[in-house]
Amino acid sequence: MAHILQAVEGAAVDTVKVTRALLSVSDKDGLVELATSLASHGVELLSTGGTAKAMRAAGLTVTDVSEYTGFPEMMDGRVKTLHPSVHGGIMHVRGNEEHEEAMKSQGMKAIDLVVLNLYPFEATVAKGSGFDTCIENIDIGGPSMLRSSAKNHKYVTICTSPEQYPAVMAEMKANDGCTTLGTRRTFAAAAYALSAAYDSAISSWFCGELGSAAPVTSRVYHREMGLKYGCNPQQKAAGVYSLSGRDLPFTVLGGVPGYINLLDATNAWQLVKELKAATGLPAAASFKHVSPAGAAVAVPLSEEEIAAYEVGTVEMTPTAIAYIRARNADPMSSFGDFAAVSDVVDEATAKVLKREVADGIIAPGYEPAALEILKKKKGGKFIVLEAKPDYEAPAGEFREVYGVGFYQDRNSVAFGKDNLKDVRTKSTLPEEAQRDLVVASICAKYTQSNSVGYAKRGQMVGVGAGQQSRVDCVKLAARKVSVWWLRHHPKVQGLQFKDGTKRQDRVNARVRYIEGDITASERPAWESNFEAKPEALTAEEKDAFLAELSGVSLSSDAFFPFRDSIDHASKVGVSYVAQAGGSVADEQVIAACDEYGMSMAFTGIRLFHH
Repeated sequence: MAHILQAVEGAAVDTVKVTRALLSVSDKDGLVELATSLASHGVELLSTGGTAKAMRAAGLTVTDVSEYTGFPEMMDGRVKTLHPSVHGGIMHVRGNEEHEEAMKSQGMKAIDLVVLNLYPFEATVAKGSGFDTCIENIDIGGPSMLRSSAKNHKYVTICTSPEQYPAVMAEMKANDGCTTLGTRRTFAAAAYALSAAYDSAISSWFCGELGSAAPVTSRVYHREMGLKYGCNPQQKAAGVYSLSGRDLPFTVLGGVPGYINLLDATNAWQLVKELKAATGLPAAASFKHVSPAGAAVAVPLSEEEIAAYEVGTVEMTPTAIAYIRARNADPMSSFGDFAAVSDVVDEATAKVLKREVADGIIAPGYEPAALEILKKKKGGKFIVLEAKPDYEAPAGEFREVYGVGFYQDRNSVAFGKDNLKDVRTKSTLPEEAQRDLVVASICAKYTQSNSVGYAKRGQMVGVGAGQQSRVDCVKLAARKVSVWWLRHHPKVQGLQFKDGTKRQDRVNARVRYIEGDITASERPAWESNFEAKPEALTAEEKDAFLAELSGVSLSSDAFFPFRDSIDHASKVGVSYVAQAGGSVADEQVIAACDEYGMSMAFTGIRLFHH
């Protein structure tokens, strides 16, 4: 035989002639086409049950496995391929004299190609089938042949998916009925991954039925795409994988996403999807480094906001308004952001994104004109992801840090107005405040903890992320609220920029004007943005303008341990507060809110995000 003549004991040969194939599949897609191709190369076809029936119906000559082994199928099909003639035919080492003599003496024949699917165990479980039915759909013979074939891939090709059939047919056509070592190794790796995923699904289900956590967990991932690098350029090995049995929650329509881009995208999409569900309004988010720089829902813009945000002549559709608001919470931080929109992106929203410095967007769909605009942005490098709205995330989440595996239930709590019913202060929460507290709370849910968020008119106006001290988080976000509000100041609006000054340079120059701590070395470059040297915005003018701010909502991802956070929040117009509650200082915090005339609700839900 051709493949035996090429073999030396223990050595892998590149091409192996397929003389005999065993096919036993539950998924009949592509089966007849593959079998017909094999027959054209003179391959003998072995098969069982429904697979043999399907091939015979197509006019193909098939030998039953029971005829090949001389042993009938029995026990309702539980025993049919578990036979030495099957596994000997697969497992023997070609060129090994002892193995070849055993094959000859026992009347065994070589099996060079195995094509199989495993019983659809997960599909059976998903149907809500009973315990005994699920047990009956645990495949035994299939995984045994799969592992035997994969182990002996030096000589045997193992196919476990109809998606592999075209490659096998093309390779055999190009190599006179042979397969190559590269393909056999690739398919063997896929076979072991399938075996691991299959056993993991069974183990998880079985332990779940017993009401206990699985003592050992194996999770199998399929590589979907490579990435240029991870968080940093020195972390060169990087990629994106889907969990076995699941698709990715998005498809890539344009650009080449990076590691951090996709972390931003997956978190941002969850945020806007939840905001839309909670408020019924189109929602948007602007993400940077796995925390939102801003988030908002589509509340109409006032004339003052239109001027402060430099909206220009863009058509103000709901999705465009949502993103304009999200981007203008902190436009300096949003430089190079990853955007997320809860609704189909229209042309107006695409035009807003076109003029901003941004890396990409994730949304559930795109109007043709919008997609054309976005795919041209950054010379085609702008990342366009289409989210799958019906994607259901696993109930549990795993992560690995420094070789340690961590597991938790996914934080699937859906925050809404019902979480704001426990008002602990003398004042109540009006409808608009409830909407803003929902926006701020959902934003905090997807912000690195400790976190707080300030919102007004359906828009985040200050996000504080990742501070070890809660009051520092409150102060950080409050500084952003001050800058946001002072961007509306007549002096800021009256700044005269030189023609040709870039949009982001105008944003940065305004922020530095508001902050007012420009160094002597910095000043010449800063002043070069303007037609004339701007008159300073004094501390007194800032304080007077900030005193006009009110109706701001503040949400915290956990309780306030001291009243100091409330005291500081009072300086930036906070009128409404939401927090988890549960601190020993709750009564002091409630008293502080009453002193300032703030309304505060206890949500009873901590929203840490790490």
